[in-house]
Amino acid sequence: MSNQITVTRTFAAPRERVFAAWTDPADFAVWFESSQVNVPLDSLVLDVRPGGTWSAVMELPDGNTINWEGEYTEVTPPERLCLTMTDRPGTDPGAPIEVTFADVDGGTQMTLVQDAPDFSEDQRDQTAAGYQAFFDDMEGLVVT
Repeated sequence: MSNQITVTRTFAAPRERVFAAWTDPADFAVWFESSQVNVPLDSLVLDVRPGGTWSAVMELPDGNTINWEGEYTEVTPPERLCLTMTDRPGTDPGAPIEVTFADVDGGTQMTLVQDAPDFSEDQRDQTAAGYQAFFDDMEGLVVT
């Protein structure tokens, strides 16, 4: 059993475009929300530099919100983006996430690896499925 979540997707888009989906607030707001949740653009802060922070508010259908935050630990456009992510702001530094972007025939292969040592196998599976749903929306954004 692995203590990591790994999700790999290939997009028919240049890696600069796929990288931008992670670093441009207007793009990030599109794929980080879904038909079930809303991420208002004015709630989103992306200070994309090593040591910079990010935050977003996810509005749920029941009226509740999830406050997300993290810190960028490495930014190497358009090859690599490392950050932390937590839904418990101020109490937890968040899970380390590494996203790499590689040129492949016909586009970009994006691989996300998240440390998840405290997750059960079911939680890792559910998290991976959630990322896949996010990346379905990202595909609609970056593939033109």
